[in-house]
Amino acid sequence: MNQPADPLAGIVSDAGAPLPPGLYIVATPIGNLGDLSPRAASILCRADAIAVEDSRVTAKLLNHIGTKRPMLPYHDHNADKVRPVLIARMATDAIALVSDAGTPLISDPGYKLVRDARAAGIAVTTIPGPCAAVAALTLAGLPTDRFLFLGFLPSKAKARAEAIAEISAVNATLILYESGPRLGATLRALSDGLGERQAAVTREISKRFEECVGASLAELATRYAEEAPKGEIVVVVGPPGKSAAPSASDIDALLRDALERLPTAKAAGEVAKATGVDRRDLYARAMAIRNREGS
Repeated sequence: MNQPADPLAGIVSDAGAPLPPGLYIVATPIGNLGDLSPRAASILCRADAIAVEDSRVTAKLLNHIGTKRPMLPYHDHNADKVRPVLIARMATDAIALVSDAGTPLISDPGYKLVRDARAAGIAVTTIPGPCAAVAALTLAGLPTDRFLFLGFLPSKAKARAEAIAEISAVNATLILYESGPRLGATLRALSDGLGERQAAVTREISKRFEECVGASLAELATRYAEEAPKGEIVVVVGPPGKSAAPSASDIDALLRDALERLPTAKAAGEVAKATGVDRRDLYARAMAIRNREGS
């Protein structure tokens, strides 16, 4: 009888095997260190160097898996300067890329490193794992078939309102990151710009005090107006509800307008596309209007 594979065996057996040169994108825990995969741990143990957001954060993770590796700061403030150096090293060394938490490239400058590595013919390997945006989506109890990740909204009220207006008609669940002190204002802006949608505020995902609070945007804005929760926060907003079906008088008004410009069949097609009403029904209605009104 075959015994199940030991998930830690790869770390032990591969500990001394060098990695081929290239870029390794390594997802790290968003809270619970137990979420680090054996494969991710193996890559981090064997990388020639690790590109990190904050060496203090990554040092704790490396200590957890019992290894020490050279770390190279790579973040928003130095990325343009450091990126060519990292690309040059990848020709001969295995360079791992990590963020402080979760999957690199999500709300950080990592995509430019991948872009330049590919352009230079460098091998790029991803080691998938935790992602706060997807984890929050699984907790929220909102539609998951289509979603849009927004990162952080602008901090200025006017720019934030404009950004919300741009995505107000998107038929998808929205996911965004936010900080505790800004949460109340962001929820109020979302409520004002998107209306009465269902939403959820998740925080401290995978940690001891993990929490997911679901309600309407207006209710959540009231709840967090004065209370600034601690921890990493992800806001998930449900998609817009279906528009109310147009009334018979609305349909007739649209048909009359279209009939002034188009033949009957094309007028019915235009109104069908705008309203979702069956084209054949609209054609019959348009013919009745023409016969009745002589247009």
